[in-house]
Amino acid sequence: MFDFLKTKNSEQPLDVKTTRHRLVQFIKERLQRWEGGEGGHIKGLQLFFSPATEERELYESAVYLSEEGRFRSEEIQKIADDFAIELPQNWFLEIYFTEELPAEAARIPDLPAGLHLVTSKKPTINRPTTGYIRVLGGEAEQSSYTITAAGGKVCIGRDREAQTGGGFYRLNAIAFPGTSTNPANKFISRQHAHIEWNAETGSFLLFADEGGIPPRNKVKVQTSTGDLIKLQTTEIGHPLQEGDQIVLGETALIQFSYTANK
Repeated sequence: MFDFLKTKNSEQPLDVKTTRHRLVQFIKERLQRWEGGEGGHIKGLQLFFSPATEERELYESAVYLSEEGRFRSEEIQKIADDFAIELPQNWFLEIYFTEELPAEAARIPDLPAGLHLVTSKKPTINRPTTGYIRVLGGEAEQSSYTITAAGGKVCIGRDREAQTGGGFYRLNAIAFPGTSTNPANKFISRQHAHIEWNAETGSFLLFADEGGIPPRNKVKVQTSTGDLIKLQTTEIGHPLQEGDQIVLGETALIQFSYTANK
């Protein structure tokens, strides 16, 4: 049998298997407190990580971040089934990488991680309200941008000031200069897209604007799990997730993160 305490006190570097084991053991200990029919009060789990940049991949692998739903079904749901913890059918798992662990999250020993159980008896921890945009392709006025929930609509397009079809002007906070020699910039519309905070969902939403929908230029999102999402209308926003890469036009590329140094 795996000797958890021995591993816990070992000075050997952590590997993916050991890290995952420690996470699962802590989650099991917390969930066992909800045996006897109390599991129905659990709405979901929030896992928070704040590792050093060079250790991030270790923790992403430990929770199968690239395989959506696997950690939930193979690890946490198995605990619930083994100990007859009757979680509701629609319980959720949210995983965040943040600069600091929320004060409300229970610290997981010897790991830069915390766990919060979202229940009908306790409020959900507020999700991060600051996001970071990094320019990976094309030439923008800045290489990176910080956006906040209180900052209002963040417009994205060619040139800082752009005249709309109705004759009005809009200010692009994330601007790709039309005078740039970078070929990616010429496929970006003056009214290409925008990002805004949605208080109901607790997330940043990406919307295509008039110049970013067919038959004009494009807005596409590739998620961290490899899904490709094409925005076809200006009415429906895409909830941005950690690591989403956004294609503007043909080859201009930006990436969204909740961590400044990602």
